[in-house]
Amino acid sequence: MRIPCDGLLFDNDGVLVDSDVGVDQAWSRWARARGLSAEQVTAMVHGRRSADTVALLVTDPGERPAALAEIDRLEIEAAATTTALPGALDLLTSLPDGSWAVVTSGVTGLARARLAAAGLPLPPVLVTADDVTNGKPAPDGYLAAAARLGVDPARTVVLEDAVAGARAGETAGAYVIGVGPRGLDTGAQVVVRDLRGLTWHDGVLDLSAADLLRS
Repeated sequence: MRIPCDGLLFDNDGVLVDSDVGVDQAWSRWARARGLSAEQVTAMVHGRRSADTVALLVTDPGERPAALAEIDRLEIEAAATTTALPGALDLLTSLPDGSWAVVTSGVTGLARARLAAAGLPLPPVLVTADDVTNGKPAPDGYLAAAARLGVDPARTVVLEDAVAGARAGETAGAYVIGVGPRGLDTGAQVVVRDLRGLTWHDGVLDLSAADLLRS
């Protein structure tokens, strides 16, 4: 399978890095301090900005800024547990500058901390929760990344593991590839197990050596 494209737009968590341990630790601690079910809270956070999750769970608007600051702090503290997902380092280091970006629902400090902990290069373009008014599933982040790369969003491929992120990519007009088991819950026609076997050369993303979970 070969997909013509001018840019690759990666979600971070669940696509490039495995941050599940840190996410569960931080959000479970945050939830228990508020008398909430840690299991229910951790099940709803993937693919969302922490600000959007806090807005759903904290009913008093006046308490939200402190609650948001706390979860952002807890997540950054837990970022050291982050590891790179298979294939991420090989793919990213093979891409030329100006051809890829990371679009994440995490804040800038968290995104940088997780990439560093995983030993992955910082992207030439990084769009985080701090850079958009509307988080995923709104397309704002992916549209901003395409604009900063100077490419047509319709000529990009978005790689996502979360339903909200896949919807954001679709709404932006990109071709969306699901990644990992969670990617099977998205509407992506193509889902890869991980980034192993993916290559990009001369404007073509080649999936012929990838492990396809759905195609």
